[in-house]
Amino acid sequence: MKTDISDRNNVNIELDRILSQNDTEVALQKARPFMELMMHYNCAIKEVTTKFEVLNAEFSVIYDRNPVQSIKSRLKSPLSILGKMRRKEYPVTAASMRENVNDIAGVRVICAYPKDIYDLAEMFLRQDDIRLIEKKDYIANPKSNGYRSLHLIVEVPIFLTRSTEYMRVEVQLRTIAMDFWASLEHQLRYKKEIDDDGSIAAELKYCAEAISELDNRMQSVHDRLSHSV
Repeated sequence: MKTDISDRNNVNIELDRILSQNDTEVALQKARPFMELMMHYNCAIKEVTTKFEVLNAEFSVIYDRNPVQSIKSRLKSPLSILGKMRRKEYPVTAASMRENVNDIAGVRVICAYPKDIYDLAEMFLRQDDIRLIEKKDYIANPKSNGYRSLHLIVEVPIFLTRSTEYMRVEVQLRTIAMDFWASLEHQLRYKKEIDDDGSIAAELKYCAEAISELDNRMQSVHDRLSHSV
């Protein structure tokens, strides 16, 4: 969801209020829980990324191919987190952030074929230290605009000096074609100067369906070649 101007102004006012406190030590004490939490999320991203890299390496040895084409990750910015918490009217605390915002840490796995998405997700979730919180299959049930992807909200352990913490990470699995469409759609969605009478949205949805058909045909070709070997 995009933050509107009033949301951004409210967030900036809050940040200015925190940063303008005369007592720097007090300000740092208040910021430390958030800084530590963001570090924990960054560690969780590394854990998830490593797990998919290991699965990809094993695939390479056993099946002589790599289902993972690339892995992307991102950590939500503090400004974006604060804006979302204010829109949802959550308390602005580190504990509330951890409890209520599931997409602070994100990992996107780009796969070669649709079947790879489900195979990798199954192998990933089978690992005994992964806790599945939520699963949304936008491939079997695309969004109204045509968006397709498999979304997993998981908890993954990070091992600290004095404790083990489970952190939430949003994992998205897509094919190359799905990612291509989603990336361009995201860019076009924010071109406000375009007066869309509905035809652009319809064209984007048509493109999404065409890309899905292409994915399925490429999967079919791959399956035929695999069976002929």
